[in-house]
Amino acid sequence: MSTLDWIILFATLAGIIAYGVYKGRGQHGSDTYLLAGKNMPWYVVLLGIMATQASAITFLSAPGQAYTDGMRFVQYYFGLPIAMVVISITFIPIFQRLNVYTAYEYLETRFDRKTRLLTSVLFLLSRGLSTGISIYAPSIILSSIMGWNIYFTNIITGGLLIIYTYTGGAKAVAHTQKLQFLIILGAMLIAGYLVVDELPNGIGLGDALYVAGKSGKLNVITTEFNWKDRYNIWSGVIGGFFLALSYFGTDQSQVGRYITAKDTTESRLGLLMNGLVKVPMQFAILLLGALLFAFYCYQPAPVYFNDAAYEKYKNARPQEVAEIQTQYDSLHAIHMQSANNIAGYRGSSQTVPDALVQTFKANQKQLDALHDTVKKRIVTYGYSSDNNDTNYIFLYFVKHNLPKGLVGLLFAVIFLASWGSISAALNSLASSSLMDIQLLNSKKEIDEKQELRLCRLHTLGWGIFCIAVAMFATRMGSLIEAVNILGSLFYGTILGIFLVAFYIKRVNGTGVFFAAIITEAIVVLIYNMDVISFLWLNVIGALLVVFISLLTLIKRTAN
Repeated sequence: MSTLDWIILFATLAGIIAYGVYKGRGQHGSDTYLLAGKNMPWYVVLLGIMATQASAITFLSAPGQAYTDGMRFVQYYFGLPIAMVVISITFIPIFQRLNVYTAYEYLETRFDRKTRLLTSVLFLLSRGLSTGISIYAPSIILSSIMGWNIYFTNIITGGLLIIYTYTGGAKAVAHTQKLQFLIILGAMLIAGYLVVDELPNGIGLGDALYVAGKSGKLNVITTEFNWKDRYNIWSGVIGGFFLALSYFGTDQSQVGRYITAKDTTESRLGLLMNGLVKVPMQFAILLLGALLFAFYCYQPAPVYFNDAAYEKYKNARPQEVAEIQTQYDSLHAIHMQSANNIAGYRGSSQTVPDALVQTFKANQKQLDALHDTVKKRIVTYGYSSDNNDTNYIFLYFVKHNLPKGLVGLLFAVIFLASWGSISAALNSLASSSLMDIQLLNSKKEIDEKQELRLCRLHTLGWGIFCIAVAMFATRMGSLIEAVNILGSLFYGTILGIFLVAFYIKRVNGTGVFFAAIITEAIVVLIYNMDVISFLWLNVIGALLVVFISLLTLIKRTAN
């Protein structure tokens, strides 16, 4: 990067840290540290909810996901708006009325202490692991552009954001998220414009979309039902609804954002607005990936997008790489010509001949096969511990095609997106482990100062834990899939507990407790069998808890 890029990168990150420390002043107890004094307006709640969900994984991995698999991933979010309505009607009024610190406090009131403990432990496990993956995502950047060891960059990435999260709590998180998300949206819009602007003369946005469409990258809707297909309209609406209901309704990292609102109305407004804007935003991010595919149909494309790993491979085995590169360049020249031929039919009364489209796709398969060969050899030879370069696709474009200054800004955006979600996660993990475990099982009275000290210690402890988890994230492939698969292993069970709590009043704590344990074991077993898409695990988990809970109710009634 240029000197200007470094200045912009560090100035942006230092400014956010300083802003977070400044806005987080005046902490005196758990009420201000964990709930930000409960005085946030709806638009701060909205930006906090979106920043918490849209981590660096969203902006780093989603374009790569669309580049390799098309835009059908957007169906994953189709159930989200419906879930926002249900949460606004059922969940928010209860949480606001009880004035809870965590969502799991309600479960002790409704059931018993062991159910609250079990649910909080499931949350802590799933969110702690997912946050570790979120730390790893921006660490890729430092590792790639500086050639630093990925384990060292995990420590740098996670350590910096702990500064303002540790000192300022929920208040610092809310205000930094607001600023972070506005910067992120602006920078991503600029990146999208530059992808189109960098296309060759005579090739415009329409041509790029036309070529992307013919290659299958604009496959937004997939109607064919298949249990093992991860992204289709059925798994998106049904599985996505259950996942969103659990994530936004029972995951403390999200619940903690909207219970900081002034009142029920402000909480609902923030959540409902998220339901309206999330799908279009995700569509736009995935569209960027489809446009990148078209861009590299017209411009020289790398064999492998992980620069650092490919350089190691090339330096160690120059003759082997030269042969692959020559073959790749030859195939890509044909690919570029095919893309031009296809684009020539746009706006014409003639349809693109099937033979031309098939030739284009067949050529793409050959390019993909060469890419896979390189990927396999890089991993086999030990030149990279990351076995997938999907997460580097957007990063490669930023590094090689954006003008000076904007490279630094886009790199800063990846950090800001990561910090927005991780800081909220650390705050929620601290809230749950302190309130649902330590203080719940402690008979010792503590004052506000001691409470604040414990809040900060829990935040620091979870920060260290998540950095440790990030050290193992290099083997997880596409990060946006990895984090959602991980959540799906736990979210269905957690949601099922809350559904029973809200809607089946006769079930007691013992019944739902054992239903949850049995269900979690079954969900993990089904996942290991690899018989269905991970989104369906959310549906199965939630419905199994409800069903088994009803069986315990029938048995109790019979006795």
